[in-house]
Amino acid sequence: MCGIVGIVGAAPVAERLVDGLKRLEYRGYDSAGVAVAAADGTVQRRRTPGKLKALEDALDAAPVTGMTGIAHTRWATHGVPSETNAHPHRAGRVYVVHNGIIENFRALREEMEAAGRVFETDTDTEAVAHLIDAELEKGADPKTAFETVLKRLQGAFALAVLVEGAPDLILGARRGAPLVAGLGDGEAYLGSDPLALAPMTRRVIYLEEGDYAVIRRGTAEVFDAAGRPAKRPVKLAEVSAALAEKGNHRHFMEKEIHEQPEVVARTLTAYINPLLSAARRDDAVDFAAVSRLLIVACGTAHYAGQVAEYWFERFAGLPVETDIASEFRYREPAVAPGDLALFISQSGETADTLAALRWCKEKGLKTAAVVNTPHSTMAREAGMVFPTLAGAEIGVASTKAFTCQLAALGGLALAAGRTRGVLDEAAEATLAAGLLEAPRDIAEMLTREPQVRRIAHEIAAARTVLYLGRGPYYPLALEGALKLKEISYIHAEGYAAGELKHGPIALIEEGLPVIVCAPRDALFDKTLSSVAEVKARGGRVILLSDAGGLAEAGSAPEDSIELPPASEIAAPFVVAAAVQLLAYHAAVHKGTDVDQPRNLAKSVTVE
Repeated sequence: MCGIVGIVGAAPVAERLVDGLKRLEYRGYDSAGVAVAAADGTVQRRRTPGKLKALEDALDAAPVTGMTGIAHTRWATHGVPSETNAHPHRAGRVYVVHNGIIENFRALREEMEAAGRVFETDTDTEAVAHLIDAELEKGADPKTAFETVLKRLQGAFALAVLVEGAPDLILGARRGAPLVAGLGDGEAYLGSDPLALAPMTRRVIYLEEGDYAVIRRGTAEVFDAAGRPAKRPVKLAEVSAALAEKGNHRHFMEKEIHEQPEVVARTLTAYINPLLSAARRDDAVDFAAVSRLLIVACGTAHYAGQVAEYWFERFAGLPVETDIASEFRYREPAVAPGDLALFISQSGETADTLAALRWCKEKGLKTAAVVNTPHSTMAREAGMVFPTLAGAEIGVASTKAFTCQLAALGGLALAAGRTRGVLDEAAEATLAAGLLEAPRDIAEMLTREPQVRRIAHEIAAARTVLYLGRGPYYPLALEGALKLKEISYIHAEGYAAGELKHGPIALIEEGLPVIVCAPRDALFDKTLSSVAEVKARGGRVILLSDAGGLAEAGSAPEDSIELPPASEIAAPFVVAAAVQLLAYHAAVHKGTDVDQPRNLAKSVTVE
């Protein structure tokens, strides 16, 4: 997910554009660039591969001056990361920055090449610049040219356009990728999200699907996909410049791991009444009338859904199917009128998940979304919205967003259980009280960080690490493996402990680290059997369990991380924090880029 910043300002913009890009670094990128229009309309452009420091150095060596400009951090989709392929792209008078993918760019490029236009890059974006410039050559004004070209584009994208000779104008559009306009004192802005604009304004307009905007000094005119003026509300964004700072932490990921007690508590109080120890009911959904729950998501959010599958089925007697969003609609799943489709996404813009939501709506299903971004596309399009309150998550590897998703899903599972008559008042109160203890349990786990750090440094030298778990700790084993892969680049796999002997046991060799996620529960004895099988084959077992579990395991594990005692429903939060810390410290020890791991973006807004 690339980053866009645009400013039509009353003061020089180059430094502010770069500052806005810094606030979007969490999205992941491989190159960056700016284009700035001077008072006479001429445009200067600077682009560099690599991190923003390279762009800052280029601007120091060759400054650009002007009060209108666009900027971009690029994550390569078409063409290798290079200065040539970095945005903004230029064709004639037109400069374009672009997030997403133009699916029909090849046909458009061939058309432009047949008309004699020469392309300099390997990107899909350059075709947009040529198309707009061709319309300008025909005599169209910039707005008309932009509107004409938008009708020809296929795919998911957000665009910002600067036209030479129009120094007080930026054009923006969104289709399937987020874009916001901002209003300041005699200035106006565009950004991929409000965080990019936080130092300049909190007054933002969330462009809706298909919208385009004409940004001039102090104004933002918004038009819908049909070209009609659209009155989108001006909202106060709930962000601040402070959210983009690491504070006393070395990395954003570390900061966000340590924010979990606070943000999980904040989310839980939206779903659990602490005074009554009862789940809050939402009249928008009648779980008693739901015959099956479909949970659809990608990556870490999918694992949150898998944990919730255990909760909904056990505590609410509600049949659940979890599915990977990128596969869901392509297998043409059988759905029924009584199904409720629930979609989970931190950003609310995840392309595959959003497409699955729209597919379910077309099939007439009731839809709901668990999202961390309340004004996102998914939040607007779902029939019901269940927010998480994690706040802005900057690190690419999800941490606090994941546990806040668990908090929301746990609260919903209890509400469903009570509504469906599976839980009586006493059982609901016991589970709700346990869930409300999760923030405290996470905080206690974080105090054990030195113990985790020691083991993380030892596994940092491994080429492969296996994670095992049973019940809800199976998806947490998958999540632990994913975290380690994402930020340390160590190959890791998660398995259901009972599946070990059905194939994965062939991987066990002398010294292979095997991390077993197993707080002491009803399945603990069975998990110990898997521990014995690993140990018998020379694997190095690292057991994550509470004091009772470690005592029962005795000398079976070679090493261990003692988890604080927690209720059955809160224990997954504790395990989540433990595997996050394990991955984080392994990555730090290896010296990898923890907040911006290679090849990854914060939110995947293209298929």
